[in-house]
Amino acid sequence: MSPDIQNSKCVIVVNGDLPAGLTANAASVVSLTLGRSVPELIGPDVKDADGGAHLGITFIPVPILKASAERIAEIHRLADADPEAVVVGFSDLAQSCRTYDEYIERMAGAGPETLAYSSIGLFGPRKQLNKWTGSLALLR
Repeated sequence: MSPDIQNSKCVIVVNGDLPAGLTANAASVVSLTLGRSVPELIGPDVKDADGGAHLGITFIPVPILKASAERIAEIHRLADADPEAVVVGFSDLAQSCRTYDEYIERMAGAGPETLAYSSIGLFGPRKQLNKWTGSLALLR
């Protein structure tokens, strides 16, 4: 069953202590995975007045919020327990890897309690996501 996009919310929460380059990387990685995981988020391709094609973008806004690493871990834990939420965590471990093979190898030896998150991407019911992220500030 397809998600109810109009009653859903999509947010990205990044660690507010990261430098600008790592922040952009952390947000972009989770947004790519959210787009793959929830394809209904993306609208159809459109044409401009001259007939030029433009790939579809998101149907709904995707605010980028900031929080501490501890708060991101708490949101991750809460969202991961909710079967209606799509949760994409991007850990410091993942951000430090140079290849996907290295990521696979290092994750295999990492316990969930050892992971600190650079960012988290969430999609799910608006009311629930507002409960978890409504008090967070926009990234500026």
